Amino acid sequence: MTIKDTKHIQLSEDDISLLNSPIGLRSLLSDKKTNVEKALRLTKHELKIKELQTELIKLQNWVIAKNKKIVVIFEGRDAAGKGGAIRRITAYINPRQYRIVALPKPTVEETGQWYFQRYVNKLPKPGEMVFFDRSWYNRAVVEPVNGFCTKQQYQNFMKQVNSFERMIMDSDTYLIKFYFSISKEEQAFRFKEIKSDPLKKWKMTAVDEKAQELWDEYTEFKVKMFDHTHLKDSPWVIINADRKTDARIKALSYIIETIPYEIVEEEEV
Repeated sequence: MTIKDTKHIQLSEDDISLLNSPIGLRSLLSDKKTNVEKALRLTKHELKIKELQTELIKLQNWVIAKNKKIVVIFEGRDAAGKGGAIRRITAYINPRQYRIVALPKPTVEETGQWYFQRYVNKLPKPGEMVFFDRSWYNRAVVEPVNGFCTKQQYQNFMKQVNSFERMIMDSDTYLIKFYFSISKEEQAFRFKEIKSDPLKKWKMTAVDEKAQELWDEYTEFKVKMFDHTHLKDSPWVIINADRKTDARIKALSYIIETIPYEIVEEEEV
């Protein structure tokens, strides 16, 4: 299959060349009904992501060679695309030198510990990058909204979190905090899509089921979190995630633009 011309759409020679590429053809064939404009957009996004993924390999080589430590937090409402973004970001970097952390419900033993303890145990060692698919900020939004913590536990967290993050950064660790923001309508659409897909049904949890009903409560605690923890040295980077491809590009771009890495020789890695 090749694309020579299309009606009602102005395509440049470069556009046609992109659509005729393997990535372009794959985008054209991804839907039952061909949508040339969507396919072109997805092709351009895919090429941009590959360009950024290549750059991230260089950043990781620097992290390894110079014994640097990086923590990237992904927060956001249920179905905001956090996990998908992390998978695209980490797709080609050295798997031995990064970790994805998505902690389950605390054990009985962990419940009796200092709240941040189990997250301390997951922080990066020198030469490593750690990506948190949700983090200690569960206690800032998810837990109080769903009644998983007491008011006192929430208040203690808010008192301690900024100092905790300063300690992380003072230990020569780069900290990036992403918040993937989606609309209520987009969340409802994604939930419906997940429920109707037998390969994705497992993703829906009891907490997810209540997310639409508790939308305003989530918003209230989210705003409190931003007001208290959006600091000069550890700001929140809010990413509009209604369009997943755009969100992934923005997150990748921010990491690359923010971490002051240098190109290192292969023998240094």
